[in-house]
Amino acid sequence: MRTDARVLGYLGADFDLRDLPVTAELYEEPGSWRQVRGDPAIRSHVMEQCRAESPMDENLERALSILDELLTERGVFQCLIHFSSSQFTIWTVADPFRYRILDQEALVDPDICLVYPPQPYPSDAAIPLQDVARVLDTLKALRMADENIYLRMASINTFNGMISLTFSCDGTHYMRYDEFLGKSIQFWFGTAT
Repeated sequence: MRTDARVLGYLGADFDLRDLPVTAELYEEPGSWRQVRGDPAIRSHVMEQCRAESPMDENLERALSILDELLTERGVFQCLIHFSSSQFTIWTVADPFRYRILDQEALVDPDICLVYPPQPYPSDAAIPLQDVARVLDTLKALRMADENIYLRMASINTFNGMISLTFSCDGTHYMRYDEFLGKSIQFWFGTAT
């Protein structure tokens, strides 16, 4: 505080920023397509490698059918599909803070669906119910389309509508499901496979 040119004193305040009310809006993930390039060492040798058939690949139709039921009828809203290591990591609406890992034995056993109680497909999901199977079919096509550049891992989140794809060249793509469904196999591989 001042009077004319003379300082009378100072006023100080100590605020713990963690105790102040949050006034900003929660961060919203953009829905635009993003590509993240991976390890340059992997990218430089991508044509020297070849996709090895995993146990999931041998039963891919059945595994994705089980995942379809989990996503559309059993309360799973997020999944990571590890094609190369033959496992799903899933999150359920009933218990969203804990993930579950389904290994290759579970991926061929339709009875695994009975572990999760039936739940209606969420009305506020960004991915329409009828498009879940189309997304899974497209993932299957990307996994099997090429021996050198192939899908290693993918994720689906039905609430925010985002799909992620990680290929053998270690590149990862994030995009909305509708943009993903709008891309042809030729787009991803540049050939008529």
